[in-house]
Amino acid sequence: MNRELNTGAFNLEQEFFYKEDQKLIEKLREMRRMQETREALAQVSGISNEAVLNRLVELQVRPETIAALVLVPLIEIAWADGRLDEKERNAVLGATDHLSSAGRNIDRVLLEEWLKEKPHSKLMDAWLVYIHGLCQELDPNEINLLKEELVGHVRQIAEASGGLLGLRKKISSQEEEVLARIEKAFA
Repeated sequence: MNRELNTGAFNLEQEFFYKEDQKLIEKLREMRRMQETREALAQVSGISNEAVLNRLVELQVRPETIAALVLVPLIEIAWADGRLDEKERNAVLGATDHLSSAGRNIDRVLLEEWLKEKPHSKLMDAWLVYIHGLCQELDPNEINLLKEELVGHVRQIAEASGGLLGLRKKISSQEEEVLARIEKAFA
């Protein structure tokens, strides 16, 4: 009887340590995946700041998503008022075509998804972290050129469906807020 009690206690102890070992092994695997993701993000984005890379990993930005991040401000402004009309859609597609012709690899399937349904607000948060990190790698002239190009596209999209015969303001207050947030990201 005493031997059975000892054997049962031993099995419980083994099971406890086995479960703890499994938790540690999974934590190590997760840390390895995070490190690999961080390294891949650094390669794809050109960002070397560890804090920025860590934040991108926390926001679950995958290396294959980095190329699509350039589209986030375009999508954000198009959905600023909670809906996306045909003129805004066409303006986003036009800006995307321009970015594609400039050598940027754009994921059209992902773009179509974002045009059908407004993406989660975390996407804009990820873009803000990305642009902040990218600006740390660029000189002031490069930052200014990037800002001018991007804000120009964003403004075109904001103006696409605004104003009917000059009776309405061309850019809505919601779009003005998004535009200001995008411009501020470069400061």
